[in-house]
Amino acid sequence: MDALSHARKRVILITGASGFTGSHACRYFAGLGMQVAAIVRQVKPADNVEGVKYYHSDLRDRERLEELVHTVSPDYVLHLGGKNSVPESWEDPVTFMETNVLFTLYLLNALRPFPSCRILVAGSMTVFPLTAPFRPPHPYGLSKSLQQAAAVSWSVLYKQSVIVAEPSNLIGPGPSTGFCALLGRYIADWEQGKAAPAFRVSSRSVRRDFLDVRDAVKAYGYLLEHGDPGGMYPIRSGRYVSLGEIADLFFEIAGGKPPVEWGDSNDWVKAEAQEAAEPKLAGWKPSISLRTSLQDVLQYYRGLKGGTP
Repeated sequence: MDALSHARKRVILITGASGFTGSHACRYFAGLGMQVAAIVRQVKPADNVEGVKYYHSDLRDRERLEELVHTVSPDYVLHLGGKNSVPESWEDPVTFMETNVLFTLYLLNALRPFPSCRILVAGSMTVFPLTAPFRPPHPYGLSKSLQQAAAVSWSVLYKQSVIVAEPSNLIGPGPSTGFCALLGRYIADWEQGKAAPAFRVSSRSVRRDFLDVRDAVKAYGYLLEHGDPGGMYPIRSGRYVSLGEIADLFFEIAGGKPPVEWGDSNDWVKAEAQEAAEPKLAGWKPSISLRTSLQDVLQYYRGLKGGTP
């Protein structure tokens, strides 16, 4: 049974609802019969989910945010809003700190009048493990580390039920800027004769944990119901796959092999010992295979008549 399937007509507020994960979250929680209030930047999101009430707001506007929270009076909050581009974070680190840290505090502060509300902040695996020296690999990682520390501290200081989830690399259908989305879009472009001469990748040997976004959303639902306040929970598929293996599986699914240029970078290579040490989330496990995820990614970009809109 789904984690929140008994929570009929309870209200969940979702920030970043027009984003990659947000659109899937809206669809999932609406499917459970919950009242979904979605905060979006644009007046009418492109992926309009039936049964979801959209609110146009900017997390920078504290007065509007507090007004919206009081209007919705949520039982649950799923905070997905933020910035997540590593390259962009090098160019504009201050904006990343504001968006991922300060605006999270704005939201938590607006929720103080609702002590029974359960809040989940979507963090990042870039800050794991907690026992490692504090050496974020990039400004984005720094912003997420500070965001998660603020969320956990807020839970302690103000006795709010704030939970942090640390998902791995999310994949699946929909617009995304991750590796699988970029490669899937490139293959779809190549099939239509629109692709660049070659797709460039840092290294075949780089290994990452890839998790379908639809499985991640179900994990968020489980944590909203069962997570301990102040808890930090890694959300993983449990399978570390090399970028070369991802590419080979994509090519097998596509039935063709477009040109790819491989480098020799060792960035993001994880040791087997560290992989084995990562804890599992009890009460939830992923159900979507890597092949299915990649098939759905490719199908999504093929549906755009070539990967590039």
